[in-house]
Amino acid sequence: MSVLTPINEAFSKLLLTIESVDESELVPVLDCVGRVLAVDLISAVDVPPLANSAMDGFAVNSADIKKPSTILNVSQRIVAGEMGDKLNEGEAARIFTGAPIPEGSDAVVMQENCELDDNKVTVLQNISSGENLREAGEDVKSGIVLLVAGHRLLPQDIGLAASTGAAFLKVKRKLRVAVMTTGDELVAPGSKLTPGKIYNSNFYSLAALLRQLNCDVVETGIMADNFEATRKALEEEAKRVDCIISTGGVSVGEEDHVKAAVEAVGHLDLWKLAIKPGKPFASGKVNGTQFFGLPGNPVSTFITFLLLVKPFLLSMLGCQKVKLKEGYPIAANFESIKSGERQEYIRVNLERDRAGKLCLKPFENQSSGVGTSLNFAEGLAVIPPDTAVAIGDALEFIPFSVLLG
Repeated sequence: MSVLTPINEAFSKLLLTIESVDESELVPVLDCVGRVLAVDLISAVDVPPLANSAMDGFAVNSADIKKPSTILNVSQRIVAGEMGDKLNEGEAARIFTGAPIPEGSDAVVMQENCELDDNKVTVLQNISSGENLREAGEDVKSGIVLLVAGHRLLPQDIGLAASTGAAFLKVKRKLRVAVMTTGDELVAPGSKLTPGKIYNSNFYSLAALLRQLNCDVVETGIMADNFEATRKALEEEAKRVDCIISTGGVSVGEEDHVKAAVEAVGHLDLWKLAIKPGKPFASGKVNGTQFFGLPGNPVSTFITFLLLVKPFLLSMLGCQKVKLKEGYPIAANFESIKSGERQEYIRVNLERDRAGKLCLKPFENQSSGVGTSLNFAEGLAVIPPDTAVAIGDALEFIPFSVLLG
């Protein structure tokens, strides 16, 4: 009987086999969400480029405000996008949020603290130099590194890049990933479902997960449970993709041919994990191309992809600080008998107990074949090996928002 590998050990082993892609491309900034920076992003400008007003009011020289109720002449009106004239002594400028402050001013009095009468304004309160201003470069200084190479771009990063005038970003090229689903029982959605057949959901969930990572998905079709056909398909796909992901066929049944086919044209570095669901997970190389063999049950496929395959693909793109996703402790609102040697990932929702505290509610059927448990759940509760759970025990909760982010 083969030894099961703990997930932490499996994760470390996988990271040792990474071969990062070197190629990059220039992509319009708006299309860069989720892409990985290939070079540091350095600001070419100050943001804001000029000192400007933080609110609607009057630009003044604070030295002119000797006491409350000082009266100043309003010499001009400045809106955002326009440059005003220099202020002379005893003058103020009507100014609006975002407008550059004119030379000769050093503060803005908010309009609520002023009384305007024709072209004269009464400043009702004293003001200090620098009040209600946004200084040049207050947000971003020209020449600083905004984001480092290896950073996976978030929506807020796109706004930051645009604020410095970046129209294109240099990012790592997309990965090409082949998805191979195996099983004589599978048919494509839209086909007639004859007795003994089931629809192929695994390809669609994996393709969706991969597209969320901006991968180019290569569909190999449904592979028959046949050793020679599987071997040939693996060899062919290895020539044109960065990674092959298969589902099913990595267990020990007589019709499970993927493991043997991989070993015929490459090797496995990892097989069988000490996790539930997801035990028959495999990883290795097919003629030098990365291979992942995921279990065929839909829950096992989904969870092993999120826990292990996704971080690996991000590492191939040079993502920094890739690690196993971690959650936070939440009390269990259920009981379970002592777990076995495998670490369990229970699909759970958050609810509140009678005292109003957050707690974990499991889906009733935790079978790895029940895909609806993934739709029900907000995340996974982690039960360590050889652990019984009592109501109130703290378990690590990993939200799907974290795993899918």
